[in-house]
Amino acid sequence: MHAWHDRRILDLVGMELPIIQAPMAGATTLDMVVAAGNAGGLGSLPSAQYSVPQLREELQRFAKLSRKPINVNFFSHVTPTPDPVAQMRWRSQLAPYCVEYGIDPAAPIAGAGRAPFDDGFCEVVEEFRPKVVSFHFGLPERTLVERVKATGAKVFSSATTVQEAVWLEANGVDAVIAMGFEAGGHRGNFLTADMNTQVGTMALVPQVVDAVAVPVIAAGGIADGRGVAAALMLGASAVQIGTAYLRTPEARIPTSHSLALGKAGDDSTAITNLFTGRPARGVVNRLMRELGPMSDNVPAFPTAGAALSAIRAAAEARGRDDFTNLWSGQAVKLAKAIPAEDLTKSLYEHALSVLGAARRA
Repeated sequence: MHAWHDRRILDLVGMELPIIQAPMAGATTLDMVVAAGNAGGLGSLPSAQYSVPQLREELQRFAKLSRKPINVNFFSHVTPTPDPVAQMRWRSQLAPYCVEYGIDPAAPIAGAGRAPFDDGFCEVVEEFRPKVVSFHFGLPERTLVERVKATGAKVFSSATTVQEAVWLEANGVDAVIAMGFEAGGHRGNFLTADMNTQVGTMALVPQVVDAVAVPVIAAGGIADGRGVAAALMLGASAVQIGTAYLRTPEARIPTSHSLALGKAGDDSTAITNLFTGRPARGVVNRLMRELGPMSDNVPAFPTAGAALSAIRAAAEARGRDDFTNLWSGQAVKLAKAIPAEDLTKSLYEHALSVLGAARRA
């Protein structure tokens, strides 16, 4: 990069390019992680999608495929107290869809949802000692963070406001991921639940850069080299990109999701809590149009998804995306359907050309 560029993330992690493939639970594959690393960026494994034994197996596979650094990402939410009344209210709202697809609305449901970072996951981190351990929804309790840092891992976490970024720095992170409102998938908010006051990437990144001393990673609305260059000009040390990687062949998403991404435009997405109980950005579909997209009837994260699973499966079997969480950011139209390694390199090369043109102007 140019001499003025803040290299702290590159040097901290041992990356060659300031491109981080975002961890996307349910969509990211080990092939995607390896490809991003092979290109010189940082691959991120969404570990909340695994059990402890499954995560250990994936990291063993990664060690055989790559010697590049890896970001192992976890959720740090608090498991909610069981709330049968909330579950009954939610299932009652979904009952008409069950009837439509011939599903018994009162049938038992299974599925605990994503698990938070705990002692078992921490033991895997201590065993494999990844270069980066990142968190979504704040940080786990302090003793777990201290154990992670004792392995030598660098700790990253997402902030959706300046206040969250300052809190993360005060609690020991090595870098803050400034997540703008444009970003797809789950919001990383943890100090506020008010989606009306969330901040866009262009406004958030420079304010976070001014507020904290640790390096800042920009996320949200970045899908080509122009976005990478803009983030670096705003003071970010690197960028984290998710939606663009959903369009790579390495992504593991339903065909209906892939088709929705291909047709989506700048105004095709919205923030919804219907699929999991936490706000997340995705392409608007039938469920979001008819029930929300935000609803007070949805039970706490991550318990909401279980009641939807049978309806979603039945709809997908008919080729419909009405009940599928079609996670996507607002810049999906800029994403190219190319392999993950090529995408990582092209993002960097395009950014260099944009920055070079700006210097010559």
